[in-house]
Amino acid sequence: MATVTMRVFRGDAGGGSFKDYRVEADEGMVVLDVIHRLQATQANDLACRWNCKAGKCGSCSAEVNGKPRLMCMTRMNLFREGEIISVAPIRAFPIIRDLVTNVAYNYEKAKAIPPLRLKPPEADGTYRMMQEDIDRIQEFHKCIECFLCQDVCHVIRDHEAHKKAFAGPRFFIKLAGLEMHPLDAADRTPFVRREAGIGLCNITKCCTEVCPEHIHITDNGIIPLKERMADSFDPIVRLLRRFRGMRKDGA
Repeated sequence: MATVTMRVFRGDAGGGSFKDYRVEADEGMVVLDVIHRLQATQANDLACRWNCKAGKCGSCSAEVNGKPRLMCMTRMNLFREGEIISVAPIRAFPIIRDLVTNVAYNYEKAKAIPPLRLKPPEADGTYRMMQEDIDRIQEFHKCIECFLCQDVCHVIRDHEAHKKAFAGPRFFIKLAGLEMHPLDAADRTPFVRREAGIGLCNITKCCTEVCPEHIHITDNGIIPLKERMADSFDPIVRLLRRFRGMRKDGA
């Protein structure tokens, strides 16, 4: 058993500061274990959100030594002996108390996304899809909504004026999954461009770097969405689509 120094943020929307605690840590512990021990032994009123402790609910998001992480998946043996370990709330969203933030922004964005709209079935009443089309969007469904990608996004974190018209990386992969679904018939181009604000993303890949599910948010989600937006303005592409429509109508 070792004794570690945890520098934990204590405060609320009115202000706060970091406070140092000396806590005993057993071999194999994760940061969340130490926070729970701290709650049990020294700071019973410390606010901390968590649920599964298995890296699947996304509840225990925090900034550990300045890096957005899931506390339940951050092992204590990652840190050097004697290193002070800071634990702070994700700072892109308003603080409620201590390590708990108000992430309602994300739920409001989720409600605004146009849902899946299935195209009519085949003549025999069934739907058919190619396996590669399903494989392409499968990784997007791994998202656990920890909102770490939202936390590091510079538009959400640093540009309050743009947040109203910006969905963020979590919802760009949601939109990508819908847009690439082989049975979807909805046209979300205006929504992705205006309400979701895809043009504000400058693909720095910071969101991909912090994703605990290792989703290729930028390469497989955001960039294809940007390409679709560009295609909608490309006069050659628009002409080809019109030509194909004319051929279909005349067939």
